[in-house]
Formats: sequence, structure tokens, C-alpha cells
Amino acid sequence: MNAFEFDVLIVGSGLAGLSTALLLAPTHRVAVITKRELQAGSSAWAQGGIAAVLAPDDSFDSHVDDTLVAGAGLSELAATRQVVEHAPEAIAWLRELGVPFSTEHGELHLTREGGHSQRRIVHVDDATGAAVQATLIEHVRRDTRIKVFEHHTLVDVITGDRVGLGQRRCVGLYALDERADEVRTFSAPHTVLATGGAGKVYLYTTNPDTATGDGIAAAWRAGCRVINMEFIQFHPTCLYHPQAKSYLITEAVRGEGGRLLLPPQAGPALAGTRFMPQHDERAELAPRDIVARAIDFEMKRHGLDCVHLDISHKPAAFIQEHFPNIAARCRDFGIDITREPIPVVPAAHYTCGGVLTDLQGRTDVPGLYAIGETAYTGLHGANRLASNSLLECMVFARAAVASMRERPLPAPPALLPWDDSRVTDADEAVVISHNWDELRRFMWDYVGIVRTNKRLERAAHRIALLKAEIHEFYARFHVSRDLLELRNLVQVADLIVQSAQSRRESRGLHFSRDYPERAAPAAPTILVPPLRAP
Repeated sequence: MNAFEFDVLIVGSGLAGLSTALLLAPTHRVAVITKRELQAGSSAWAQGGIAAVLAPDDSFDSHVDDTLVAGAGLSELAATRQVVEHAPEAIAWLRELGVPFSTEHGELHLTREGGHSQRRIVHVDDATGAAVQATLIEHVRRDTRIKVFEHHTLVDVITGDRVGLGQRRCVGLYALDERADEVRTFSAPHTVLATGGAGKVYLYTTNPDTATGDGIAAAWRAGCRVINMEFIQFHPTCLYHPQAKSYLITEAVRGEGGRLLLPPQAGPALAGTRFMPQHDERAELAPRDIVARAIDFEMKRHGLDCVHLDISHKPAAFIQEHFPNIAARCRDFGIDITREPIPVVPAAHYTCGGVLTDLQGRTDVPGLYAIGETAYTGLHGANRLASNSLLECMVFARAAVASMRERPLPAPPALLPWDDSRVTDADEAVVISHNWDELRRFMWDYVGIVRTNKRLERAAHRIALLKAEIHEFYARFHVSRDLLELRNLVQVADLIVQSAQSRRESRGLHFSRDYPERAAPAAPTILVPPLRAP
């Protein structure tokens, strides 16, 4: 069977996608389409937690203010209030589903992370995302009203004007069934892109292999605007070890007293020196962009491969209680965090920009929604505040579901199947792997934590060459998951560089040596796709 019909198509199986599926299941025929297994997305990698105002001495206004400060003038008040004020009900929903949040004296244990003025982070030890995902997946697997398509990679969304229906609205999508090696057609009145971010566009990232910007690229090709793609959050503390594959050390380690220190390689006089107070009065609790730039500065200043994150001054029992997974993971690499520091480096972590949506997750194309890291809702601005992301997934999932129920669309007519009769099998698949490697390396070198006009020009030149090669490859050969992901990554890289070149200032996560000052007034970077021929 190569064609499927549903009420709603959801691409992606992280917290955003699965929340949407569970909320829609009582009233809609739902398909969840994911390119690996259900648990393979980025949400399961989130360690820290979910921000919510639950303590009696906390307030919505305080959470809003912290978010706006972190967003460096570009977070939008309406979106921020919507997310913050719906946080308690989101946590209550997860508790009803059975998420085993950490407690202390019978109450939810609230921790604190960088940029937050209060303890408001609900968590499951130091593996919140994994626990939340496991719970949601269990419910999705049991719900017979939700059809799951694993190992299906998004090829493109389908708009009516592209298939002779005359209307510019989303009517479905094409997805590659990797096991059958066939492209299948899915039709529905509503399609939700919840494919996560694009961390794999960089050489070093905390993201899993699935983070290839599929939803952002597909929405752009469908005619959606994207916004603020220059703001890529680099997590300050990723485990530095030759055998560790980008293992993130949660912000909560610093929130619970962890200190950033210079390692012995800095010299006997500087070894063990705490450096963050010299960069920001909030020291280790400064927002991520400031901490990441400080680490990058110290590494370049002293010629270091890494810096140290030390929490060994805390009691061993405290460390084991609060960070059991990190302690176990580090122990696997011969590091006892109760007695010695953790070597860390920054790594690409979160895509703060994305597909422009309204407060109900709707994009420029009717029938097409974007939620989670794929979307730009107005919450994150120029920098994401820690632990706001999982929260945003749930709040906007609920908003999108409400929109679909309030504004039902007619079912689209039967769609044409994917036609690959004029293509052949690729004769040199090595081209894909080489291009993938080249892209990630020059994006790291030229479009990383600190940028210059010259570096951005070099990146733009290489992207233009890669786009031409990949377009030819896509037109001539059968599609594969590697080709589709590379096609999307190059498109997202192009959007990042275009956005970075447009911003002639330094703000939030975008720091330019050519424009080191912040400009006024604060303004978003909005990219509009070129008009397409019908």
C-alpha cells in the first residue's frame, strides 16, 4: 500500500509530536511519521527539566521577565506569557500520564538553572526528557487510534498548487519508507511538522543524528517564512572525551553549584582558576550564550582543548542523588565526578529560530502547522532560556490541537503517487558522505560561536556549490535517507548564513567581531522564500 489517508499527519516523535497525537486521538485519525524509532528524537536527550512556576514565592511575571532577558530583546511578550501561564497545567498533564518527577518531602523537587531567578525546574533526576518520552511512547503504543510509521523519512510536504488542485494549502506529504525503499503518499487536511532542530549541521553537537532540519527545510520549500535562523544555541558544557559522542552535561550541574575552572594545561599559575565571574556578574548562572562565549574565549586565549566543570566540592551523596546518570556516564570514561572535574567544551545544541508560526502553531501555508524546535513561536528570541523548550512543545501542541478542532478543513482529494520512473540508483553514494562532512566542518569553522563577515562569505560560497551538487543528485537518483537529510541540512545552513549576514550587530547567540555592539531597535530576521512556479 503506497497511499494513506488520515485526519492529521504528525511528522516527528518527540515531545511536541507525541503530545499532539495523544491530545488529538479522541477525535481524529492520527498518523505519527518518524524517520527512526519513536524514542530516537532529541526530546529524550533533554537532561535538565521543564520550567514551571509552582513554588509559592515564584510568579508568572518573574518567569516571563527571565525569559525576556535571556531572549535579548527579541522574545515576544504574548508568546512568552502564553507558554509561562500554561506551564502548571502542562506539568499536571504529564503527572496524570504517569511521568515520575523527582520529589522531596512529598513535593515536586524544583532545581534552578542558568538565567532563572528562582527554583522552578521540574525534573526526573538528570534524565527528564528520557522519562517523559518513555511515558508518552507507552501511551501512544497502547492507543489504537494512533497509527505509527517508523523508519519513514519526510521527502516533502504537498501543497495543492503543486499537484493541480489550485489551492495553496497543505494537503499531505511524501515520505520514504526506508525498509521498503519506496516513497509513500500521505494525505490529510492538517499536517504538523514537529521534526526538531538542525544541530547536525555542525560538526560538534549535543543532538542525535535525527536533528537534520527536515521540517524547517520542507516548510521553506512549501512557501513558509523562517525567522531568526542565525540564533543557534551552543550548550556550554558537553563532555570532552575522545570516546564520548557529544554527551551533554546538564545546566543543572551549574545550577546546583558546579564551577567552571581552567584546566592544568593553562599553566601552574592558572590551573583551577574560576573564570566566569570575570565575564558576567551571574558567573556560572549566566545564560547559555554568555557562558558558551566565555568558555570559547578562555579556550582560544590559553590554547585549550577544553575547560573543567567541577562539582566535587559537594558531598558525594548529593552528587549521586541529583546526577546519577551523569555520574555513571562519566564513570564509564574513567571520570569520578565526586572527586574530580569534568572536561567540557561547547557544542551546537538548540535551533532558536525556525518556521514562523502564530500563537496556535499555524504557518503561512493553510493546513500546515509547526511546533517544538522546528517552529519559531516568539518565545526564544535571540537565546533560549534553559528548560523552556520542553514546556513550549506541550503548550503549543495544545494550542495547535485547539486550532484544528475549531477550524476543520475538508479532506483533500486523492493525491498522485510519487513518480521515480525517470531516476536511477546512485552510482557514487560517497559523494553524499563527503558533502555531509564538508558542510558540518565549514559550518563549525565559519558560522560557530564567534562570526565574521569573511567567514560568513566563505560559508555562503561553499553552500552554493553544495546546493548545486545536491540538486543534481536529487533530480537524477532514487532518494535515500542520507540524501534527503543532506538536502535539508544544506538548505538550513543556507538559511542560517543568510540570516547571520543580515544581522549587523551582536545580540544573544549571534556574536560578530565586525559588529560587536548591539543595535537599536531590536528586530527579527525574517526570510521570505522565493515565489514558486505553479
